[in-house]
Amino acid sequence: MDMIERFEAMLAAGQDNALLRFTLGGACLKAGRVDEAVAHLREAVAQDSQYSAAWKLLGRALADAGQTDAAIEAYDRGIEVAEARGDKQAAKEMAVFRRRLARAGEAPK
Repeated sequence: MDMIERFEAMLAAGQDNALLRFTLGGACLKAGRVDEAVAHLREAVAQDSQYSAAWKLLGRALADAGQTDAAIEAYDRGIEVAEARGDKQAAKEMAVFRRRLARAGEAPK
């Protein structure tokens, strides 16, 4: 049983929480299962809207999925959350990722 299967088994057993969804989303993203990653990361931020790391990874997954506008929205929300929590490094990183997407001409600035 690989890591994703273990996390999915935990989820199926009723251990659903933002951390599990974040971890599962990250594992799916790493494995190239982008659509699944997006779904799990969306659920992570739905369960904990103050989870700045989940917003950051959701933005990356959405960008990888070609959903640029949605990625920018995720980064914008993540920046708000990170700044409110005092997580300056995460806010800076998301701002850089957001600017790169906008500069690429794939979305409005």
